[in-house]
Amino acid sequence: MNIGIFTDTYFPQVSGVATSIKTLKDQLELNGHQVYIFTTTDPHVSKNDYEKNIFRFSSIPFVSFTDRRIAVRGMFQAYQIAKKLNLDIIHTQTEFSMGIIGKFVSKFLRIPCLHTYHTMYEDYLHYVANGKLLKPVHVKDATLAFCHNMSGVVAPSTRVLDTLVRYGVKSPIRIIPTGVNINKFGLNENYDLKANLGYENDVQILLSVSRLAYEKNISELIDIMPEILVNKPKAQLLIVGDGPARNDLEKQSHDMHLENHVKFIGEISNDEISAYYHIADLFISASSSESQGLTYIEAMASGVKVVVTEGPYTKNLLDSKALGMTFKNKTEFINDILAYLSNKIIIDENNADEIRSNKLHEISAENFANRVIAFYKNAQIEYNNQVSDSTRISD
Repeated sequence: MNIGIFTDTYFPQVSGVATSIKTLKDQLELNGHQVYIFTTTDPHVSKNDYEKNIFRFSSIPFVSFTDRRIAVRGMFQAYQIAKKLNLDIIHTQTEFSMGIIGKFVSKFLRIPCLHTYHTMYEDYLHYVANGKLLKPVHVKDATLAFCHNMSGVVAPSTRVLDTLVRYGVKSPIRIIPTGVNINKFGLNENYDLKANLGYENDVQILLSVSRLAYEKNISELIDIMPEILVNKPKAQLLIVGDGPARNDLEKQSHDMHLENHVKFIGEISNDEISAYYHIADLFISASSSESQGLTYIEAMASGVKVVVTEGPYTKNLLDSKALGMTFKNKTEFINDILAYLSNKIIIDENNADEIRSNKLHEISAENFANRVIAFYKNAQIEYNNQVSDSTRISD
């Protein structure tokens, strides 16, 4: 199958969406499919660089997310390229520029177009004119317009599905959580990372991996540290990532006199992240804006237990204390962290290995790609049936 993936975000940009797309691309190719990425130009990629099966289109920084890009031209160029490649199906990963181009190309090539709805935009309205310009109804209307006539929509979680249904999306929707390369996160080649970061062997590390944005609620992780330190004086909060909230978070840490217990690493490449998971004693997050929690499953694939905000997605993901727990309030958050750090969580080890094994299969890149391929094939059958029905009616 020749597959065209249209996205505004791709490597070397660091984001959950870029990682999800790369994971899907690699696994589809392992399954024998040809995958072509249609994406935006990037200041870190020279025009002279050769990138196999990647086509970049002129772009500019997006208004409120200057580290993200939006294409400004390329509709007919993309159509010509896609036609030469003899694409069988198009999979859009954005509702903006490249997504619109992908829909255009699918229409004129007369092939199915599927879409993955990655972002819960209602959580991000404050980025545009401080939330005074765009309202939830605008998100609903834009989503309905983009998803209209799609051959299928991938929802990475129940939360996304419920939102799309609430909006009134009529296209077929399947819940297909993003997977991870289990082999990649099962290994740790950087055994010296903990020492290199200045940590002693008996230090217990609470890890956060996230874009440093206000909706990620990282301030709560810093806020609970004094109470964690009362019981675990050598505990350390390691924050990996960068973003608009970083200065405020560093100031919060300074004002609370936590500089010796909170470390900001900044943004790192996806190839380096596995080592950080492996030095962690616990992965924590207070975010309530996750649509697929990719870092959660990366932590789990690395063998690290997680403590995160309770929601429909996380309750389903963390269905055993052998994997992690969810919390509803600050007190639960602190108690859950201390329980794991103190080994007070009672786990039936006889079942724990089976639970972990089943969960690893569920969140694996292989399972992820197989489910997407099944959706592709079903979409092709439905699309061809619609074309046949349309032809019979016209006759």
